[in-house]
Amino acid sequence: MTTTIPFLDIAAAHEELRGELDTAYARVMQSSWFILGNEVTSFEAEFAAYCGADYCVGVGNGLDALHLILRGMDIGPGDEVLVPSNTFIATWLAVTQAGATPVPVEPVTSTYNMDPAQIEAAITPRTRAIIPVHLYGQPADMSPITAIAQQYGLKVIEDAAQAHGGTYRGKRTGILGDAAAFSFYPGKNLGALGDGGGVVTNDPVLGQRVRELSNYGSKQKYVHDLAGYNTRLDELQAAFLRAKLPVLDEWNKRRAALANRYMTQLSGTDVVLPVVIDSAESVWHLFVVRVKDRERVMRTLANAGVGIQIHYPIPPGRNGAYAGTPAAAIRCPIADTLSDEVLSLPIGPHMSSDQLDRVCEVLLVALKN
Repeated sequence: MTTTIPFLDIAAAHEELRGELDTAYARVMQSSWFILGNEVTSFEAEFAAYCGADYCVGVGNGLDALHLILRGMDIGPGDEVLVPSNTFIATWLAVTQAGATPVPVEPVTSTYNMDPAQIEAAITPRTRAIIPVHLYGQPADMSPITAIAQQYGLKVIEDAAQAHGGTYRGKRTGILGDAAAFSFYPGKNLGALGDGGGVVTNDPVLGQRVRELSNYGSKQKYVHDLAGYNTRLDELQAAFLRAKLPVLDEWNKRRAALANRYMTQLSGTDVVLPVVIDSAESVWHLFVVRVKDRERVMRTLANAGVGIQIHYPIPPGRNGAYAGTPAAAIRCPIADTLSDEVLSLPIGPHMSSDQLDRVCEVLLVALKN
């Protein structure tokens, strides 16, 4: 089967910025400085300013960003961290890598984000932090989450891996909690040409600690005050990200226009459409619907050349990585149901209206069969 409508057209994105990316590459090659140089320093400043934050620390990937925040907050063995029951497993893995225990909290069925109404029931004397994920590009409902965190003395860590540029009550993701973790994986709204990640915070102590942890636990060469890691954003990826950052808002607007077109064409059908809360502005990293008899619908779309994916077919706690753990024993019926029904339709800043119309046409035929 040939895919004629790609799930995400990364090649077209790179073609639009060919000149800027070539210039960025040449700049790094000419400098012959590839680790912790001017490109990383400049990108950190530019992305922090974009988010409205004081600090950004470039790291190797989004998982490391989450892990380093937890380590920087001294969260580890014996501690519990509240995480969404439905998310990419990296959110859970970061907690596990820090030595803490992930405790799942179910989502709101309309937005797929962590349900603030279910948080308090999951808090125990061992709870240290909450990690709300801005899933699919929509910021979680942060005001009630941060209010609960303040009441119980908990840290709030945003998993903003899918929400570059999203806003909640007029503030960008990255400054809605104590710290935020971003991924710059190539398919993200702001994606590098390889792996990359970043930690954003207004806390200077945490920012410095994360910086040291990311660089072998060192702030001075050959002096290692912490047992750290080697997870740094490299110069070339930072240069590519600097080339892409100026167009992020425009590309997010294109995604929003496509999402609105999907909403209009699929309204009133058997497709369960995503819901965006009034206080949030989604950047539509993914356009996720719910359908019955998903496998049959997917076959029809695939046979018509439409690229589709599932985010996510297995809840983190149902994966073998957590078999036999306390987290796996917690019932998460909403996450289980979503994993059986969610379907991600193509979306991206280089998708055409005609392509979207064709996706909707095929999808509606599939639903009738």
